[in-house]
Amino acid sequence: MPNDLISTDPIVAQNFYLEIDGENIILSGVSGLDVEHDVVTIQQNGPTGRMQVVKTRGNTQKAPDLTITRMAPSDAMADPIWKWFIAIRDKGLTMDRASARKNGSIVLYDTSFVEIGRFNFIKGWPSKIATDAVSTESSEAVKETITLVIERLDRVK
Repeated sequence: MPNDLISTDPIVAQNFYLEIDGENIILSGVSGLDVEHDVVTIQQNGPTGRMQVVKTRGNTQKAPDLTITRMAPSDAMADPIWKWFIAIRDKGLTMDRASARKNGSIVLYDTSFVEIGRFNFIKGWPSKIATDAVSTESSEAVKETITLVIERLDRVK
C-alpha cells in the first residue's frame, strides 16, 4: 500500500556544510537556523470595556546566533575561521567593517546529495570559539563550537 502522507524524501539532518566566501567548511553540527519576526502585542479595551489583546507581526526580523560544531583543526593558525576570529580580535569590527563581517550559507542536501535547502546569513562574524575539554581518558576527536553573530538569516531554498 503506498504512503499517501509522504510524497517526497525527507531532508536528512546529516547532509550539510557551511559556505563562506566560496569556501566550503565541513561541520559536524549546526543550530540556530531560526527565521523569526518580532511580534507586537497591542492591548486595548473593546466596546464592552473588556481588555482585548491583539498580536500582530512586527516588521523587524530577529537574527539568531548560529552555533556551528566541527572537529578542531590541527593547524588553527592556517584555518580560515581561526584567521577570521583573530583578525576581529586584533583589529575590532569597526576598523574594516566590510571584511570583518561576511555573508555565507548553510547548505542542506537530500540522500542523493542534491542541494534542497539553503539558509543565507548576512554580515556574520565569529564571536566565540570554544574547544572541548581534553582528557587522558578520552579517545574522541576534539571538537570546536563556534558562535556566529549574524544580522539576518533567510531560507532561500
